Amino acid sequence: MTFEELNLKKPIRNALTDLGYQIPTTIQSASFNVMMSGRDIIGIAQTGTGKTLAYLLPCLCMWKFSKDPHPQILIIVPTRELVTQVVSEVEKLTPYMNVAVGGVYGGTNMNTQVAMVLQGLDVLVGTPGRIIDLAASGSLQLKDIKKVVIDEVDETLSLGFRPQLLRIFEFLPAKRQTMVFSATLSEEVADFLDAHLLNPARIEAARAGAPIEKIDQQLFQVPNFLSKVALLKHLLQQSTDTDKILIFVSSRTLADLLFDTISEDYPTALGIIHSNKAQNYRFQTVQQFQNGEIKILIATDLIARGIDVTDVTQVINFDLPENTENYIHRIGRTGRADKNGLAITFVSEKDAATMTAIETLMQRKLVYTAAPEDLAFTEELLEFEKPKVAIPGKLIKLPKRENVGASFHEKKAKNKKVNVRYNHKKAMQEKYGKPKKKR
Repeated sequence: MTFEELNLKKPIRNALTDLGYQIPTTIQSASFNVMMSGRDIIGIAQTGTGKTLAYLLPCLCMWKFSKDPHPQILIIVPTRELVTQVVSEVEKLTPYMNVAVGGVYGGTNMNTQVAMVLQGLDVLVGTPGRIIDLAASGSLQLKDIKKVVIDEVDETLSLGFRPQLLRIFEFLPAKRQTMVFSATLSEEVADFLDAHLLNPARIEAARAGAPIEKIDQQLFQVPNFLSKVALLKHLLQQSTDTDKILIFVSSRTLADLLFDTISEDYPTALGIIHSNKAQNYRFQTVQQFQNGEIKILIATDLIARGIDVTDVTQVINFDLPENTENYIHRIGRTGRADKNGLAITFVSEKDAATMTAIETLMQRKLVYTAAPEDLAFTEELLEFEKPKVAIPGKLIKLPKRENVGASFHEKKAKNKKVNVRYNHKKAMQEKYGKPKKKR
């Protein structure tokens, strides 16, 4: 099937032709007619299979021009990077359509976003918290929403946005079409969707957890941080100037440490991104990586789900993610758009159980690759790698105290008063020998 065979509006077909898109992916072709029927849908597909286009195409095909300034299509995403990405995709698809699109997210001036919303929008893309802020302030009206999309719903819920989603549902009209997309679908997420979607159709384009076949996965047994750095430098030396390498680490602290360790060797070719970096810095760094200005990018799992970077030739898992499903999202950054990819993973002894869980999830056994013979690993451990040995303390039994009295002193005489009813007549009798009469 080609895009020409889908019942697309001519302006959208022209935009797809300009972009060079000819053949829809599995999730795009499988879900299009179902969404065009107006039915609620749950779409499940691996990272990198075109989920964004899968819901934008039918939404834009069903959109009708209106003089009303309130948006008709609401797209909810978990991160600011994904807001920017989806807005960009809408703009690419609508150069021949009079569609106004805008993105809203937290961490930036709300007044600017209020002004944009009040000017009038057809498509609104935003993070849950900022959407509620605008709706609660009265700046954003959601009464005309006809299509609601929740992208990366599992990540949205895992980030703690469940209360915000429920609050957004209260602002939305009861008669609407809801479309939910994700790479994975846990039992908890499925229960949430069953409670808030109306008899949804489930479109599963690829089994959740299935490895992308175009990606060559290699494992290296590496004992510690310094050894990983040595192997990483060796692999980077083998890369070419046209390679685009994404290095994943499990924490912001480790990302900064790795960046500081190898930045001298790659002063102009290395970048870093994680949630502690300023918003403008994150956008600029990702753009430089996308444009090829830097060829190596160190990132936490934020980028695995938050943004879309094309033409990544290699993914290197410097360490394994805490969530085994994030391994799928990480390696899904490469091997996209009918291109082959390479995913290299460093596995230490403590990662054995996690790696087994990943293999079970993928239903695939991975083979370890021998480290280069001229590369010597060190046994030196950094402070954070050293095992924390708990030294049991021997409790000393204190001797029993003897011949000790109460833990309080005797009250002074003036403090021993007892509350009694005051008798004025009796007091005067005692003081003057006879009652004192009032004159």
